[in-house]
Amino acid sequence: MSEEEERELSKKVASDILAGFDKHYRLFRYCAQQTKKLFEEGDWHLIQQLARDRIDFYDERVKEAVDLLRRNYGSLLMSESVWAKIKTRFVTYLVDHKQPELAETFFNSAVTKILHRDYYHNRFLFVRPAVSTDYVESDPPSYRSYYPANPKSGGLRKTLKRLIRDFSLNAEFVDLERDLRYVVHAARQVMPRPIKVDPDCQIQVLSSLFFRNKGAYIIGKFINANMPQPFAIPILRDSSGKLYIDTVLFNVQQIATLFSFTRAYFLVDMETPGAYVQFLRTLLPNKPKAEMYTMLGLHKQGKTLFYRDFLHHLKHSHDEFIVAPGIKGLVMAVFTLPSYPYVFKLIKDKIAPSKEIDRAGVMRKYQLVKEHDRVGRMADTWEYSHVGLPLNRFSEELIEHLKDTCESSLSFEDDTVVIKHVYIERRMTPLNIYLQQGTDAEVEHGITEYGNAIKQLAAANIFPGDMLFKNFGVTRLGRVVFYDYDEIEYMTDSNFRRIPDAPNPEAEMSSEPWYTVGPKDVFPEEFGHFLLGDRRVRKAFLGKHRDLLEYEFWQERKDRITQGHIEDIFPYSEAVRFTNRFIKKQ
Repeated sequence: MSEEEERELSKKVASDILAGFDKHYRLFRYCAQQTKKLFEEGDWHLIQQLARDRIDFYDERVKEAVDLLRRNYGSLLMSESVWAKIKTRFVTYLVDHKQPELAETFFNSAVTKILHRDYYHNRFLFVRPAVSTDYVESDPPSYRSYYPANPKSGGLRKTLKRLIRDFSLNAEFVDLERDLRYVVHAARQVMPRPIKVDPDCQIQVLSSLFFRNKGAYIIGKFINANMPQPFAIPILRDSSGKLYIDTVLFNVQQIATLFSFTRAYFLVDMETPGAYVQFLRTLLPNKPKAEMYTMLGLHKQGKTLFYRDFLHHLKHSHDEFIVAPGIKGLVMAVFTLPSYPYVFKLIKDKIAPSKEIDRAGVMRKYQLVKEHDRVGRMADTWEYSHVGLPLNRFSEELIEHLKDTCESSLSFEDDTVVIKHVYIERRMTPLNIYLQQGTDAEVEHGITEYGNAIKQLAAANIFPGDMLFKNFGVTRLGRVVFYDYDEIEYMTDSNFRRIPDAPNPEAEMSSEPWYTVGPKDVFPEEFGHFLLGDRRVRKAFLGKHRDLLEYEFWQERKDRITQGHIEDIFPYSEAVRFTNRFIKKQ
């Protein structure tokens, strides 16, 4: 090809890739726009379905784009100089784009399906961002500002009422005036005394609601005397179809929990996601940008940023990857970098026969978790393919362990270990270790959290399958989270049974069951045999969660799900709800 032909080809290819991304993002925003309507109508099942379907949109659009490129240009795409020009041309198309960082990631996703790994560097891909998202803003802007100290505003309560109305929810409130009184009262409890409102006092809120499950959240901050106070206001819908403000969250930790990696992704209509992330980072500065993008439903962008952060960390650290502490699993080989708070999980070549699952089955389970409501009790993962890591950072023990267990997932290129497929997950303290090393108070807390986790998972139609403590972790905030998914099942697919009476004493003493056991059968009465060997654990468990050992608990939960009921699971304490803080005290 001539230089001119290469330039013309680069324009067409870059334009086609950007068109593929723009189609994806239109559909992404449409999901959030539809969710607002479904929230107003109380159609929780469709909201859940929309959230699940949206996760696959990205890969579908990438495949469409790659198929189009191969079909239209074929062998013309094999030229190294062409791809350098394609990237350069693509950058010029992003100058006035509202989602340049997402478009760059989409470009990477498409190009890595075409080019060999040898070309995975910044000349051909966006290893580093080329277009800054600073000051990229939408019209109307990404957030709205209100000035309650302005004499024309009518004061704080009228300002809050206008703030709520500006979201244009097409449903009545049960009693908005009452709810706003509670909001003001709660605000006064956290504001320093004496309260002195500056003339430039303002309230800033992101312009779109954050939808998840049965809730719509207003996210913003109150700024007075140049001191920002973050807040989140959950709006719920009652059985009659009317709306109410459930609480207002001011505690930064409570707000951070809304954006936890153990929660389902929000649905938010954003023209400029970079501006949303920038605003959210002023509320939660310790939350990595990768996690912010992920929780906004932009999990591929989260992957990109996580990998960039990880490569940066590798350049500024010297420790070795090691086998992760804890009991080795039968399905996964797990390693970690002590200086980095994540674990790397590879599916073993030979999975223990007792697990009755293969590689494809394990991957389906992990995808199920990504698509399901995690209710704050299942860890999200980032999934990567063909990841290159420096060989000199692997301990000898780890290399031998990976060769023994996952050799088909490894290849070695000079001084690089290339991992064919890996899941990356937040590192937590395994619950079994936490219980072994904990004080009596910590054991009681751990078991209370463990039982709560199982009950909340059950309410969300998830049965963990393998309920051993080693399959759960404790986060830095002390929450117990499930993270071993190879035996996970829907509650509705599980057959909960009572153990039938033994026909005779000999049968009862036998090591073999006297009753038939199907592949989906679950006997809750058996849980105690493998969970409650430790005295402290047994005492705490029977005191808090004895019902988990009873058939009735599980069958009742399953029946409610089968009947179409979606439980209320709040991402904040029941104690902070207005119904418990104010209404019951009246």
